[in-house]
Amino acid sequence: MPITSELPRLLSAIAVIGSYGALCAIIAWREHKRRITHAGYGARHAPFAAGTQPLTLVFASQTGFAEDIALGAAQQLRDAGVPADAMPLEQLDAARLSASSRLLFVASTCGDGDAPDNAMTFVQRSMTEQTSLAHLEYGLLALGDRSYRHFCRFGRQLDNWLQQSGARPLFERIEVDRGDATALADWQHRLGHLSGSADLPTRSQPTLSSWQLVERAHLNPGSAGLPTYDLKLSPADGSPIHWEAGDLVQLTPPGDPTHPREYSIASIPAEGHLRLLVRQQQRADGSPGVASGWLTRELPPGEHIALRIRPHRNFRLGDNLRRPLILIGNGTGLAGLRAHLSARIAAGDHRNWLIFGERNACHDFYYRDEIEGWLAGDHIVRADFAFSRDQQDRIYVQDLILKGADTLRDWVADGAAIYVCGNAVGMASAVDQALGTVLGKDARDQLLAEGRYRRDVY
Repeated sequence: MPITSELPRLLSAIAVIGSYGALCAIIAWREHKRRITHAGYGARHAPFAAGTQPLTLVFASQTGFAEDIALGAAQQLRDAGVPADAMPLEQLDAARLSASSRLLFVASTCGDGDAPDNAMTFVQRSMTEQTSLAHLEYGLLALGDRSYRHFCRFGRQLDNWLQQSGARPLFERIEVDRGDATALADWQHRLGHLSGSADLPTRSQPTLSSWQLVERAHLNPGSAGLPTYDLKLSPADGSPIHWEAGDLVQLTPPGDPTHPREYSIASIPAEGHLRLLVRQQQRADGSPGVASGWLTRELPPGEHIALRIRPHRNFRLGDNLRRPLILIGNGTGLAGLRAHLSARIAAGDHRNWLIFGERNACHDFYYRDEIEGWLAGDHIVRADFAFSRDQQDRIYVQDLILKGADTLRDWVADGAAIYVCGNAVGMASAVDQALGTVLGKDARDQLLAEGRYRRDVY
C-alpha cells in the first residue's frame, strides 16, 4: 500500500505523545489499513440502489489471473446494468455467505492441486465444516493446467463443498486449461445469460505491446539439467517501461495461440531491460516445449515479440519493502527472487537472506558473479545454497531451512517476510512443511494471513 500523506504527521505525533500514543497510533493505522483492504474491491464502483444486492464475483487467485477475470466480469456486468462487485475468497465469511443469494466463483488451483494462498483462510474457516447454503445459487469458473497431476483440484473441491452444503449451481462448472480461449468464451456466454442480455459487452482483451529480444545467454552449458537461458528484452518503440518486482510477463507462443504462458520477471525497470530466466522444457518425444523452445532457440535476437506485463500483487513487496526479507527458491525461481533483491538493494535495504537450490554449483549457479558481488558488498547479509548433486547425500532448500531454524525464527521475530519462488511440485510444499516445523503451523499461517509469507510457484 502506498504511504499516505498523513504518515509524517502520524510519526510526529508518536514522537510527542510517547509510547502509549505510539501504541494507539499503530493500532489505529492497522485498523485503517484493514478497512481499506476489505473495502477496496467493493469501492471500485458507484453505490448500488438501496435494497439492491450486487452479484458478487469471488476470486481465489495465486498469480492474479483469477483476480483479473473476476474484476473484468464484475465490470462487464456493471456496464450491462447489473449491480456487481468482486472480492477475494479470504473475505467471504459466514455472514456474507448467509446474506448472499447468488455468487460467482473464479478459483485457481496452485501448484500440484493446492488452494491459492488467499483461499487458505476460507478453507480452514469454512470448508472444514458443513453448513447450510440452501439459499445460495452459484456459478464456478475453475482455472488450472492439465500438465499437472491434479487439474483444477481446488475448483472441484470448492464446487463439491458448495453442492454438499446445499447450494445450487447456476450452470455446470467451467474448467479452463492454461487460459484456454474456448472455455473462457463459455464463461462469457454464461455472464451474458446472467445479465439478461445477449449483447453483454465483450471482455476486452489484454493490451499487448511489442518488445525486442536484445540478448540471449545460455547460463548452464554442461549441466546435467535442461538448458537455461537469460533473456533481455526492450520495448520496440523505446518507450519508458514500468513494472514492480514480483510481476509477470504473459505471452503467447506462435505454436500454441490458445494457451498463453507466464514467466516471472527477473529484473527491475531501473536496469534498463526486462529479463527472463527460461528453462528449455522437453516434451515426451524429446523435442523442446512449444513456448520455451521458441524463446530459447527459435526467436532470433533483434526479433519482436508481443507480450503484456501482468501485475502479480500477491508477490509484490508492498508493505514488506522495508522489512528484513528471506528469499527462498530453486531453479528458475531465482528470477523472481533476483528482482526482489534488485529492488531491495536499490532501496538501500540490505537485510536480505537468500536460500537457493539447484543441481551443481559449477553449472547451475545462475547470476553467480552478481550474487557473489552482492554478498561481498554486504547487499545480502546471508546466503545459503543447496546444490543437491555436489555431495553424496543430496540436500535441498528445505534442509537448509531446518538447519538454520534458530536464525530463521530470530529473523521472523524481528519482522521479516518470507518469499518463495520456484517449483510447486516438491520444493514449495517441502518448504511449507519446513516452515511449519520451524515456526509452528499456527505462526506460519499467521504470516500468510498478514502477507508476510508469499509464494510464486508453478
